[in-house]
Amino acid sequence: MARTPPPGPVPAEWWERLAARLIEALVFGVFYYILFIALWGIFRTVGMLEMFGGRLPGVFSWSAAGAAYAGYDWWAHSRYGRTFGKAIMRIRLEPRRLPARALLKRATVYPAPLMLMGIPVVNLAAGMLLFGLGLLILIDKPLERGPHDRLAGTRAVKDLR
Repeated sequence: MARTPPPGPVPAEWWERLAARLIEALVFGVFYYILFIALWGIFRTVGMLEMFGGRLPGVFSWSAAGAAYAGYDWWAHSRYGRTFGKAIMRIRLEPRRLPARALLKRATVYPAPLMLMGIPVVNLAAGMLLFGLGLLILIDKPLERGPHDRLAGTRAVKDLR
């Protein structure tokens, strides 16, 4: 039996949240590739490219891009209540004003595991964690909150302004 959502803002649909993350992933993906190419050139020039089986530029690039994305997620939500992907999809976090500490917890659970995606073997666990977070959003009816939302006391809602 499905629960009825509480009165107030309408929860964002799962596909709206996914589209917002994909929009942001495109931008941070470009950042990752630019950083990867630059680091590959630097490591090749100084003779370190073959260290760790040539994986060093990827590890550094994923770590930097993942940290930048987690930092951006925290900053944008604490300042504006949404990221640029959420703004494009016309969704936001509720409640609008949250302590920075709560949003830091949210950003640590998701998307911080992206920092681990460049490390061989660990990237499998990080990918499964992110996939699991997405599944938990799908099965949490009617609010569609993930563990990162529950930890911070937030929910994604439609911004009907």
